[in-house]
Amino acid sequence: MKILGVETSCDETAAAVVSNGTEILSNVVSSQVALHRPYGGVVPELASRNHLRLIDSVVEQALFDARASIDEIDGVAATYGPGLASSLLIGLNVAKGIAFAAGKPFVAINHVEAHLYSPLFANAARGALPMISLIVSGGHTILAHATAIGTHEILGQTVDDAAGEAFDKVAKLLDLGYPGGPEIQNRAENGNPRAIDFPRSMLHDGSYDFSFSGLKTSVLYFLRKNPRSRTGDVCASFQEAVVDVLVGKTVRAAADLRVKTVSASGGVSINRRFREKLGAECAQRGLQLLLAPAALCADNAAMIAGLAYYQLSRSGPSDFSMEIAPSMGLGAGGFSCQHS
Repeated sequence: MKILGVETSCDETAAAVVSNGTEILSNVVSSQVALHRPYGGVVPELASRNHLRLIDSVVEQALFDARASIDEIDGVAATYGPGLASSLLIGLNVAKGIAFAAGKPFVAINHVEAHLYSPLFANAARGALPMISLIVSGGHTILAHATAIGTHEILGQTVDDAAGEAFDKVAKLLDLGYPGGPEIQNRAENGNPRAIDFPRSMLHDGSYDFSFSGLKTSVLYFLRKNPRSRTGDVCASFQEAVVDVLVGKTVRAAADLRVKTVSASGGVSINRRFREKLGAECAQRGLQLLLAPAALCADNAAMIAGLAYYQLSRSGPSDFSMEIAPSMGLGAGGFSCQHS
């Protein structure tokens, strides 16, 4: 079964064709990072305008790369939330239009849920469940326990800033570029992660929740008191504090729930230090670690099409009246989409 997926939740215009949930036949992503960099963040009006300009050609390229015509597609899927409302509208309506015109079933997908299961699709490791899954990006930091594709429980999430948001804000404090994650990672390579003892908020509080706002404030106060501090040391120490909390809570959840598989997804999971430390901790504890390649960690349509295969197979298509849900969360248990 071949699914055409469309993703426009933020500033990436993406389309992909995936066969049977795991075989990626194409995965096209048109990035807008350069467009938004002068503003230090995503400008919704610019993002939606460029989605409109690019969406047709991106979908056509995805079909071309997959060597598939729309007649050979068995279903069309799109992100319906969470994300920027003006961006979500474009991808969702384009996917509905393609599906309706071609007489194909339409599937609305939760973007965060697609991130959760993306390591399974990338590794073709469906037998790895149950797993503890960390979803860590610019907008989300969520720890979940997944027992089957489409069946999961939220263990904890951020009570304030997401990890990726903290990276961007600290990068701005340091006058680094946008997006902040890669900039801090690169500067940290030449810094001492033990130079500054930044707080590991909520690491030992017994919960699975996260907090990064206090860490960001700690960096702000440190820079005010130490204006001549080495940028590399600040970046490395800040990054280490974030990684310690993310890794610590993830492996503790695996131990507490006696789960032998750990996965991580989302843009922040690309961070080299995070992957290194999580890999070492999992190896030490005998845990299987599933990490998607970088192309499936940032926003992409392959994860949308991958999850849509299971959702369509098990729950059927979504109703064409489905509307965007910009502020929705992961949801708990079962596929989070409403169906016809």
